[in-house]
Amino acid sequence: MRVFLTVIGVAGILITGACSGPKKTLRHTVIKDPAVLEQRADSLFFAAQRSKMLGDFRTAITQYSDYLRLNKNNPTAYYELARLFMEVQNPGYALGFARRAAAMDPDNHWFQITLADAFAVNEQFDSAAAVFDKLTTRYPESEDYLYNKAMFLAKANRPASALAVFTQLEAKIGVVEEVIYQKQRLLLKMSQVDAAAAEIRKLIDNNPQELRYYFLLAEVYDANDRTAEATAIYNDVLRKDPDNARALLGLATYAKKSNDKAGYWAYLTRAFANPTYSIDEKVAYVYPYLQMMQLDSTKVEEGLQLTSLIVNAHPKEAKAYALRGDMFSQADMLDSAQQNYTKALSLDSSRFSVWYQLMWIYSRKEDPNALLALSNTVTDKFPKEFMGYYFKGVASFLLQQYPAAIGALNKALEIGNGEKKFMADVQSLLGDAYHATGQHQQSDSSYEKALLLRPDDALVLNNYSYYLSLRGENLAHAAEMSKRSLDLEPESPTYMDTYAWILFRQDKFEDARHWIEKALQFPEAQQNPNVLEHYGDILFNLKDVTKAVEYWQKAKDKGANSVGLVRKIAEKKYIQ
Repeated sequence: MRVFLTVIGVAGILITGACSGPKKTLRHTVIKDPAVLEQRADSLFFAAQRSKMLGDFRTAITQYSDYLRLNKNNPTAYYELARLFMEVQNPGYALGFARRAAAMDPDNHWFQITLADAFAVNEQFDSAAAVFDKLTTRYPESEDYLYNKAMFLAKANRPASALAVFTQLEAKIGVVEEVIYQKQRLLLKMSQVDAAAAEIRKLIDNNPQELRYYFLLAEVYDANDRTAEATAIYNDVLRKDPDNARALLGLATYAKKSNDKAGYWAYLTRAFANPTYSIDEKVAYVYPYLQMMQLDSTKVEEGLQLTSLIVNAHPKEAKAYALRGDMFSQADMLDSAQQNYTKALSLDSSRFSVWYQLMWIYSRKEDPNALLALSNTVTDKFPKEFMGYYFKGVASFLLQQYPAAIGALNKALEIGNGEKKFMADVQSLLGDAYHATGQHQQSDSSYEKALLLRPDDALVLNNYSYYLSLRGENLAHAAEMSKRSLDLEPESPTYMDTYAWILFRQDKFEDARHWIEKALQFPEAQQNPNVLEHYGDILFNLKDVTKAVEYWQKAKDKGANSVGLVRKIAEKKYIQ
């Protein structure tokens, strides 16, 4: 090896020396010494081998190709190129080089296998099967070659021929699971259900305690609508294993199809009560109930009963309580949902999704103190989660801690990994919080960003337009947005009041009266002190002073405490 490296080193020096001379001398230099050519070829071959071992397939392809320019008679190089072109997913070239290698050395079984592989990646499965047919003739003791021949015949859509070869293989090696599986699959493709079932029964006869084979047989019957035979198989399983969940679920499915509700529920609850039945499979079975409950109220009780069985069977599994919490949440049973989410977190506090659900429960229960405490815990534990800061902002806003709300919501925006709908909610709530602190420019900017994300958000349109009207700014834009909110929710008395108030600020008193009287047709508006006071303001500017004072007094009686209301009543005049 040292001699070889020394020779290469000398050659390198000679080439370097040649490069130092005139360029035309280099162009006309032709190496004719066979020994040097052979050394260079060997160098390229071993370099290609190293590149291949390092996973640099494209460099290896280049090096093997350069090698073949110096030595076209080495079938191994063609073989290696065939394998490499399969690695880089160039099936056409792979087949060409594989053909060449196999033709140059037809007795090399590795070259023949590579040729079969190349035919396969070119989806020429008949040709691949033919290669293995020759190999089985040459090596009759090989079980692998026979198996591969059968597999390629199956891929070539020649099920009868493939089945014959698998039968030949079975005669050599006896009843083997993989061969039986392939045979039954081919028989089913040929619509020979009974023959396919007979193949699986061979496995059962060989190993009657292996329940997998029973289920495979039941699946064959089930897939071909032979419910009676499948039912019999499941009952066979239950005689061997009375609590087998898979058999119980299979029988539950058949009972449901035949409208046997009692049988369905009996089998299903037996399966779910079994602690050895995987909780993950139980959760996957129950999870669709969360969607079904919205369409069918009878699913609520079923879902809750199933989750109760899961909790009883798996009392130490956090996901059991989390799923039960989801069920209660979906059914609007918030206290029970909270209890189960809390239990889930006591068993496993690493799942942010459960913390999120618990924050959502507190927000729905309108308990801002609890929500703030919980969201503080969540933001400490999961500082990169958007929703923790969002709920922290919600809680702070509800508690009128507006600077804290602004800080939390801006942190949520900084994290910026929330869903689009929540990003719009953040901007909307920021608009409200900035308004509450008198930061009107930031408030307007936040509302504009919210509307860019969700242009048809009626609540944002209403709030933004109302706050503009309070300041008497950009009233045309405010009126446009308020009218749009009414187009979206035409039966909202709150939005009617906003629109009436904007029209009032535009001195369109008759139009304002029309809309506020429309709002007052709703009972909730008749109890709203702000609406009543607005009506009094509109009436006064329409010269109906007596009625205006009457509604100002009603507003005061309902709890209105706006600046100037007492003076309006006392002085019987509108005070802005």
